[in-house]
Amino acid sequence: MVKEEHKAAVLGEPHNTAPMMSTVIDIQRETSVPDHVVWSLFNTLFLNCCCLGFAAFAYSVKSRDRKMVGDMIGAKSYASTAKCLNICALGFSLLGIIVIIIILATRQ
Repeated sequence: MVKEEHKAAVLGEPHNTAPMMSTVIDIQRETSVPDHVVWSLFNTLFLNCCCLGFAAFAYSVKSRDRKMVGDMIGAKSYASTAKCLNICALGFSLLGIIVIIIILATRQ
């Protein structure tokens, strides 16, 4: 007996003789572009150093508008600018708060 025939004899015939069918589902990934609106709004209301928070909020709204019309490249560009402005606003404001605390603590 040939090896393949022996395996077929041991395993038996398949129960389902219908051809195997497979389905391929192509899922489109949606590109998620964060627009940083909440962070920009927080910086605008509380940590608006040199109006950087307001500028970040404006760019965040532009990013959201670009995302709504389907321009993902423009949305990413505006979101990147908003993120940089938010980081600068947060950094400058925290630095200012730390300096004020140091001045108040060392004052006699």
